[in-house]
Parts: sequence; structure tokens; C-alpha cells
Amino acid sequence: MPSERDVARLLEKVARSLPGGGEERPGQVEMAERVSRAIDEGRHLVVQAGTGTGKSLAYLLAAVQSGRRVVVATATRALQDQLAHKDLPFLAAQSGPRSGFTFAVLKGRSNYLCRQRAAEVGGPSADPQLFDEIATHDEQSGSNDQRIDLRSFGPQVRRILDWSERSASGDRAELDFEPHPRVWAALSVGARECPGAYRCPSGPVCFAERARALAAASDVVVVNTHLYATHVATDNAVLPDHEVLVFDEVHAVEDVMTAGLGVELSAGRLRAIASAGRGLLGHVDVALADALSEVADQLDTQLQSLLGMRVLVDRAGATATAHDTARDSELERVLALARGRVEALIKALRHHGSSEMGGGEQDGGRRTRSLLSAGRLLDDLSEIETAGDDHVAWVETAGATGRLPTLRLAPAEIGPVLEARLWPRVTAVLTSATVPLLLEETLGLPKSQTDRVDVGSPFPYERCALLYCPTDLPDRRSPGAEAAVQAELHRLIVAAGGRTLALFTSWRAMEAAVEALRPRLEFMVLAQNDLPKPKLLEVFNVEESACLFATMSFWQGVDVPGTTLSVVAIDRLPFPRPDNPLIQARRERAGDGAFRLVDLPRAAMLLAQGAGRLIRSSADSGLVAVLDRRLATAGYARTLRAALPPMPFTTHREEALAFLGSIRITPVPPRPAQGLDPRSLKEDVVGAPPGTPKRPANQ
Repeated sequence: MPSERDVARLLEKVARSLPGGGEERPGQVEMAERVSRAIDEGRHLVVQAGTGTGKSLAYLLAAVQSGRRVVVATATRALQDQLAHKDLPFLAAQSGPRSGFTFAVLKGRSNYLCRQRAAEVGGPSADPQLFDEIATHDEQSGSNDQRIDLRSFGPQVRRILDWSERSASGDRAELDFEPHPRVWAALSVGARECPGAYRCPSGPVCFAERARALAAASDVVVVNTHLYATHVATDNAVLPDHEVLVFDEVHAVEDVMTAGLGVELSAGRLRAIASAGRGLLGHVDVALADALSEVADQLDTQLQSLLGMRVLVDRAGATATAHDTARDSELERVLALARGRVEALIKALRHHGSSEMGGGEQDGGRRTRSLLSAGRLLDDLSEIETAGDDHVAWVETAGATGRLPTLRLAPAEIGPVLEARLWPRVTAVLTSATVPLLLEETLGLPKSQTDRVDVGSPFPYERCALLYCPTDLPDRRSPGAEAAVQAELHRLIVAAGGRTLALFTSWRAMEAAVEALRPRLEFMVLAQNDLPKPKLLEVFNVEESACLFATMSFWQGVDVPGTTLSVVAIDRLPFPRPDNPLIQARRERAGDGAFRLVDLPRAAMLLAQGAGRLIRSSADSGLVAVLDRRLATAGYARTLRAALPPMPFTTHREEALAFLGSIRITPVPPRPAQGLDPRSLKEDVVGAPPGTPKRPANQ
């Protein structure tokens, strides 16, 4: 393996090949050297690399030069695309040791068209009833009144089938249009249903299997963190063997792993399995599918009444009231009934599959998928029923519509699971611009085998940015607090000439601010619910004096460099809700240290992510305004400020306004983006007719 010095020299050479000759980034060199050393010594490494460090090039170069198989897991599609289409091709094209290495991108099965389903839907022996019998993922299986007639989407189906004959990958991302979710569900399968190449009639030509084969033969494999969580949950059965793991955007790993290592159950999932089985059973046994649909209705009723609540708490070692016990008893009754009816359906499907009543090859493929889906459901029901005090169960809304009540079960802590299943198997590099406090403890990294380093950022925050927290704002619980925050936000927007990203911790606060400030400002005010996120960001970039008001989904992954953005304003410190069931359970386990161990690290991470939207290039400048006096006055304020980029800090309004005046840019005429005129959009947005949906179903 090359030495750290060799890696540093090679990085310098590679950087000179970048457009414009690259920039000198000492933090990038330090990171590459530390990653190289960590891989060589087999030690885990946590790296905080501020915005602009060029961390992906640093860890990729060191990992590739190690000669070991590497998996890189990212939390966002944007970073995955950057690695796959920019960074890795660039590195592979460089001369030197390990040049020409191979790489691949691997996604979950549902991202690839299923050739078997395509044959069943569009082939010569296609079943005209198939669209009524689709077993899909929970998110796409709503209640009866939410179902649609998929035959009306025939043109979309034909368009996808035609594309599949030309596509080499079958990857949904290559489509030149966005299909309806249920249409794509009809033509793809998830891990719950896929029987694998050897048991599927279309196995030899399977797109997903081809992608897996390419990944298995590659030196570097790029995946998303969700797929890696599935890999861990299945005891390392999803991805090819690898020696080095990189978690980029590691701030998202705890939440993604919590979801991936848990169980989700909705009434829609039961209905989908019943619907799929109904077309594969004889006249007598079809009643079994109807019985499963009936228990699905009972589950739906139960979950609707439990939204936002922890459930099954008496079995998890928590103190349950008499009402809780009665409530859980009824839920347990419905779950036991569902398990019995799923078992009966599986038995009938197996009987019909082994009898002469079984259909042809395509019918057999559908039966196999139905059996796998039902078997996975049975496993999940059993896991819910036997969960102990190391798990938490609660009910929340989920799904494509954001209205589907879903029972979730998750480990209360993921550290012990990762400590047992993951860290002994790989050498891990965990990196982000914002590494959460107590990350090592949260993820169960072994202290004796883990190092941490902060390589800083090349951006001159001490000159280009200012952190502002007004201490004269009233307590957030007082009646006039919201109006005072809106008034302060108005002052900042006017001083900056617009150019503001206002981030809110709730939809209600965002909508109230839009309603209060739109009529008072001469600048375009865009709200998160005005347009889809990509189009919203496009307009925000085009209209340089525009303001964008948004909620939590815009605190991360938003990249707006340049003169469009001069102020990032945060309405309040983003502490988790006190009634969040999972956080409640973690607080209980932490005892007296709950605030320090649970609430404070999450707030610090989110605050740093939100503030990180401001400075995205070496030419950027601006103000981060946190409109919550606790950032200046609370006993934990220093801890929160220490998690932010190293900006000067002030509590004086005059200093903040003067700073904005010093960087204010003369407004320029708006530039249309792809034929879109922001001036007409402003009229459309502000003058939206009554009855226009105020909020997307799922932010």
C-alpha cells in the first residue's frame, strides 16, 4: 500500500488536473493522509471536513490506492450522482498507480425494471387483471378509496416497456419522464418479493442481477445509506464483500440505520398481499384473501386511533397506564389475527402451486413473489410480537400520500447492533461537514480502534460570515414571540436586499411568516409549498433578490452558491419534539443525562446543517441569524455555537445590519431559467386562487 506521503503527492498531481488547476486545500491533503493511514492500520476514522474541503476526492483517492474493495454509502442522491458521474470517472482517468480502477453504482431492487413483471404486464400472455393484483411496497398501498385504475395509465406502461427494450441498465433514473408511482410499482419488485435469479423465469436477463454482478466485479461500489442499512439488517447479504466502508454524510446514519434495522407495518401491506393472492387461489380459498382484507381494515382503524403514540410499551419495560394496557391489548389481538390469516393464505398458495391447478410460468412467478411477500410479512409480525425492551414501537403517518398510518418498530439504540454486526467486518471512514456530537457512542464504534480528526474548511469564515443572535427577542413561549421573530426577519431581508433562505422548525411557523411578510416585502417570497423542490430552488437561483421560506427538508442538501444567498435565518433552535415516541424512549434510557446525550447532539447537528447552507464557495459571504435568544443566553449555548462553522458572533442588531450593508449587492435584472419568467411566477405564487393546496402531502 502506498505511504501517506505517496498519497499526498498523488493528490497534488490529481488536483492540478482539475479544471482551473484546482485550489490548494491543506485540509484535503490531511484528510487523504489520515484515511490512508487508517486503512493501512485497520482503524476506524471519523473526519469532520468543512464545506469546500473536497472530502470526496480525498477519501476516494486514499481508498483506491489501498488496493482494497471499497463501498461508499451516501445519504443523498445528489452526492451519489457526483461520485458516479464526476469524481470517480475523473480519478479513473488519471495516470499513476491504480489508474483505470473499476467502479459501479448499486441501488435497491425497486429502482430497476423487473423483466418478469414487464412480461406479465405487456407480454403475449399478459393477464388483464394483473393491475388489480399488484403487491407493492407499503408506501404505495393505500386504503381502498385511494386506489386508482392503472389501465388509464396504459400509455405510460407502454412507454416504459419500449424503453426497457433499449435500456442496458433498466434503472428508473434513466427514464425521460416521471412515471406514476403505482405504474412503476407494477413493473418493479422490492427485496420482499424478488425470488432471486435462480428461481425467476427472467433471472438470466434481470436488470437488478446484472447491476449486482457489475458491483461484485468492481473495485469501488457506490450505494445509498438506506441500501447499506438493508445490508446490515440481512446480515451482510445484499452487497459484495468489501474491506473498506466510507459513510459520507455520516450525520444521517443514525436515522437511516434506525429505519433500516426496524420493521414497518401498514394495513396497505396486508391489502396488497391479499390482492395478489386473490388471483392465484381457487374459488373456495379466495375467501382467505377476503379475510386478510377484513383484518387489514381492523388494523387501519386501530392505527388511525394511535397516530403519534408509543404502543406495546408494557412489553418494552416502560410504565403503562391502564388505558395503555387496554389499547395495546386490542392492537395485539389484531396483530395475532393478521398473523393467523397470513399463515392460512401462505398454506393455500403453496397448495395451489403444487397442484395441477397451478398456472404457467408467469403465474408461477407471481405465486413465488406472493409467497415471498407474505413470508416476509409473517416474519415482521413475529418480530413485532416478540420485541423486547431493546426496541420501541409507535404509530406514525407514512407513504406517498403522507396519510397512511404505519406501525413502526425500531431498535432503541443502533450502537449495539452495529458494534456486533458491522464494525468488526470493515475498516470504516465516517465523514461529513457536520459530524454529530457523541457520534462514536451513538454508532457503537469501538473507542480503542477509532480516531477522530477535524480538517477544517478552506473558506475564510472569520472574514466572509457573521453569526447573529438577537437577545432582545421575547421568550419563545410568550404571546408576542412569533410577531417579534417575523419583525426581525423583515429587518434582515430588507437590509440584505432579499437574498434570504428562512428555515423554520414547523410548517405552521413557516406559513404564518409567509402570510405576514409577503404583503410587506418588495421581493419575491417563495414558500416550500409553492412548487416542487427542484423547481423552487431553480427559481430561487434565478431571481437573485428572492426569498425562500422552508421547513426541515431544506435544512440539509440545499446548495445555493453565489450572490443569490446572503442570509440564512433560523426561526428557533431545532430541538426534537418532546412527544416524538422514539426520542422519548431514548430519553428514558438515558435517564438524568437525557438532554446532554439525546436532545443537545441532535439540535447541534441540525443547527450546523442549516447554517451550512450559507457559505458554499470561496466567493460567498453572508449572515447566519438564529432568532432564538437561547443561542446566546442558555447554559448550553457554547456547545451549540461550537458545532457551527468558525464565524464571528454578535448579539447586536446594529452590527448585523451594518455587515449586511457592507456585502449588499446592487440588484440585477432577473434572468429567466429555461423559459420560466420569475416575474410572472411571482404573480402566480402570490395570487394563487383559494383552494390551492397549502402543503404537499410529504415534505
